[in-house]
Amino acid sequence: MNRRQFLLAGAAASVAGALTFRPDDNGDGYSPYFDQLNQSLKRDGSYVPSMLVDLDALDENIQILKTTLNPETDFRIVAKSLPSPQLLGYIMESAGTNKLMVFHQPFLSQIARDYPDSDLLLGKPMPVKAAQRFYRLQGNNPAFDAQKQLQWLIDSESRLAQYLALAQQLSVKMRINIELDVGLHRGGVQSLDELDRLLALIEDNGDYLSFAGFMGYDAHVVKVPGVLKSQQEAFNESQAFYQACIERLYQRLPGLKSQPLCFNGAGSPTLALHRENSVANELAAGSCLVKPSDFDVPTLAQFKPAAYISTPVLKKMAGTRLPSAEFAQDVFSLWDQNMQQTFFIYGGNWKADYQSPQGLQDNTLYGQSTNQQIVNGSDKVKLSVDDHVFLRPAQSEAVFLQFGQLKTLRAGRLADNWPILQQA
Repeated sequence: MNRRQFLLAGAAASVAGALTFRPDDNGDGYSPYFDQLNQSLKRDGSYVPSMLVDLDALDENIQILKTTLNPETDFRIVAKSLPSPQLLGYIMESAGTNKLMVFHQPFLSQIARDYPDSDLLLGKPMPVKAAQRFYRLQGNNPAFDAQKQLQWLIDSESRLAQYLALAQQLSVKMRINIELDVGLHRGGVQSLDELDRLLALIEDNGDYLSFAGFMGYDAHVVKVPGVLKSQQEAFNESQAFYQACIERLYQRLPGLKSQPLCFNGAGSPTLALHRENSVANELAAGSCLVKPSDFDVPTLAQFKPAAYISTPVLKKMAGTRLPSAEFAQDVFSLWDQNMQQTFFIYGGNWKADYQSPQGLQDNTLYGQSTNQQIVNGSDKVKLSVDDHVFLRPAQSEAVFLQFGQLKTLRAGRLADNWPILQQA
């Protein structure tokens, strides 16, 4: 073999070796579920980006939730994860609860109007000006009694002092729920001495403040690295501090033992851990009922996805042509077969993952767009202009709010339109 033949053979071997490491062809068509849904949207849809909620999957998740909960434990719906008044009403009726956890003052005001019989707990401490705005907007609404139906979450002595001043200014009595730092370290009471000071302030101002309960959010339990401690150890530690706070409460205020207090805990990821030996008498969850992809954790394995984004294909092109790199269009698809086709979709850049057809991917060289997102796929992806691409949101609380309404599904077909909660 001469030098020229040796070099050519080496180059060919290098190319062949490189090609063995190129990405697999991940393309495929719609699954039967999404094929039917695509046909329904092409027939009856609005041809704009839409958030879809499958009510059949939601119903199954509600039943799974009921079997997951201890029968003696109440369920409180996390409204931020399901931010639609009709969706909340549907779940309240199906799950048999009127308890909601609210994280946004405009949501709080709307829910108090739309569901005046609801029992509301703030899921984070509101700036005192936001609380003041709630009372101003609420006015003299006789249907919702904030003094009996609303718990304000307090994380510190200084914030409680602000709320006391507001209650005195407005001549109202406010129910106070104290946030406990059970290990997440995102704020709240961290010691029994700190708890004592809050309880004393409530006790000394009984005309304006009343103790309603505790809230201890423990989402960190399923995320603690195993090299630090086990999931069970993290859960036991969170429960031990929660229990110590309850015991200190009853030591200081023994008369509260006979009153129905709210000891709220959990969150979707840790819901199943509270089935046995939980100190909480009510558990909060929301995301598990629609199960975005951030909630693909072992403790929620029984729940199924119930929410998707759909958006129509606006343009379809062969290959992948990038600005000022047109010469490389064949190289892209030679290296990555999943770049054999280019699609531009209506909208984009959502916090979501491509779901169907299988094998779609973003083009990181072209960049993101909220107007016309570029999407690549192999020739196995059978998409045409006006077909729909389906994505699965990574979370519900933020992504749902990017759409003006939810489109509900029954048996894979469009059923109804439900508005989103007011955001301001």
